[in-house]
Amino acid sequence: MSALVRIGTIAANTVREAIRHRVLYTLLFFSILLIGTGVLLSTLSYVERDRILQNVGFAAIRLFGVAIAIFVGIGLIHREVDRRTIYTILSKPLSRSEFLLGKYVGLVATLWLQLGIMSAAFLGFSALAGAAVNGGHAAALVLVGVELALVVAVATLFSAFTTPMLASLFATGIVAIGHLSRDLRELGLQSQIDAVRWVTTALHRVLPDLRSFDLGTQAVHALPVTAADVVFPLLYAAGYVTVLLVAAAWIFERRDFR
Repeated sequence: MSALVRIGTIAANTVREAIRHRVLYTLLFFSILLIGTGVLLSTLSYVERDRILQNVGFAAIRLFGVAIAIFVGIGLIHREVDRRTIYTILSKPLSRSEFLLGKYVGLVATLWLQLGIMSAAFLGFSALAGAAVNGGHAAALVLVGVELALVVAVATLFSAFTTPMLASLFATGIVAIGHLSRDLRELGLQSQIDAVRWVTTALHRVLPDLRSFDLGTQAVHALPVTAADVVFPLLYAAGYVTVLLVAAAWIFERRDFR
């Protein structure tokens, strides 16, 4: 059995386990509810109703997608360790790195499935409200999926060596800072203190720049979206995810489960 087949088997089992997770359906339900709430909020304004609806929709998709990525993802990996089933799994011709990668692939597949459902709800409510949808919306939703894959990699890294509670806190903190790293850098560059400028610039370079995956503004305002707006974030995410997974695999290989 090749490594790809072993990873695919773990990924398929992860998807089956994830879709039985009640938290996933709870978060999915509230995400669709919040997307639908955008229709109500848009009726409270006489101007820019379509933009209000779609801004709320994009925010809901991103918020609940990240929540699923962090809390469901970390729980799936910890559960194997907590129930000691990891010993049975790793007693087979399967390396720890393949196990971790399979979990990652399975969770990303699950998230993309949920993203497809949320996107369908977003497009459906947009159609009912008469809000225009263009190629920019498709590009924005694709990059949301890429962002979620990166968030899963962050959660996987922390879950490889710490408890679920700490992993959730660390991953949530990284995601929050990742959305603010550009603003922190700009504020730091305005400082007269060299150390502040250096630290904020270093943080922006080291931490994930999650703002680069946000094309919601361009989509909602019908602004042009170029190929570079999509390709560069894809390449950035591919490199960042690779580094995170290599680090997670290195740590997981050396972890003592006793």
